[in-house]
Amino acid sequence: MLMKNRIVFLIAIIFFTLPGPIRAQERIVISSSYLKTNDTILVFTPTKSIPTRSIPKGFTPEGPQDLPSYPTLFLLHGWSGNYSNWSARVPLQEVSNKFGFIIVCPDGFYNSWYMNSSDPQGMQWRDFFDKELYPTIQERYHTVPESTFITGLSMGGQGALNLFIDDPLRFRAAGSMSGVMDLRQTSLTNSEIAKVLGPFTVDNPRFYTESVINRIENLQGSDKLLVISCGYDDIYSIHSEELAQKCKKLKIPHVLLLTPGNHSWKYWDFALDMHLTIFSKILKGENLGY
Repeated sequence: MLMKNRIVFLIAIIFFTLPGPIRAQERIVISSSYLKTNDTILVFTPTKSIPTRSIPKGFTPEGPQDLPSYPTLFLLHGWSGNYSNWSARVPLQEVSNKFGFIIVCPDGFYNSWYMNSSDPQGMQWRDFFDKELYPTIQERYHTVPESTFITGLSMGGQGALNLFIDDPLRFRAAGSMSGVMDLRQTSLTNSEIAKVLGPFTVDNPRFYTESVINRIENLQGSDKLLVISCGYDDIYSIHSEELAQKCKKLKIPHVLLLTPGNHSWKYWDFALDMHLTIFSKILKGENLGY
């Protein structure tokens, strides 16, 4: 009830709609008390009936209203982007139709890094996701954690894995494409990330404690899969390799995909297809090689 009182959201239907409650593409605007501004989210829903494979194993609905909808993917954009980046570069409606996933594209803003700002008056993006965005999507689209996934590119790759590490129970699996896994090892450390975390000094531990490479040990003992992918010509490929090495040492299930490519939309278009292929296999219980 508190969530409903705190969140005001508007839903605008774009492009076209389907008969009944399922709409192919929607723009949701959440007036967020944590961001102190609006967040716009694009949501793509498959233009076909609900596939039975999306129903989690062991789930017994009490009535039609309790039936899970499609599996869901939170898809995060990179630094300097916004909620429309992915759909402007990749035909997300076609991707949604192909894999049968709802695809949710929130606005991570130009430089939020999907984290809580050190400035109390700044954006608290992690709190926004936890207390406003995730519950809103769950309520409107009847999503369930057993068929909910998250991934993203670059800044969004680190955001996706950090949100997964925060609470793995909200997701079935997670991924990163060209992710910035160590916030201390990027050209944006002093110029941009410092605007969120504060000055990059020995007295500020957040650059260490908020980096995925240093938080990944919190997943030790988990059986949920991570999909870590990067083009091997990408400047951040070393981040993905080092994260995979640490996952291997900690026995955290993961898939490392290193293929030709660099920090580009051509690569991320390819990588999204790879991530959804693996996420689909997880849902169907198909062979993943282990």
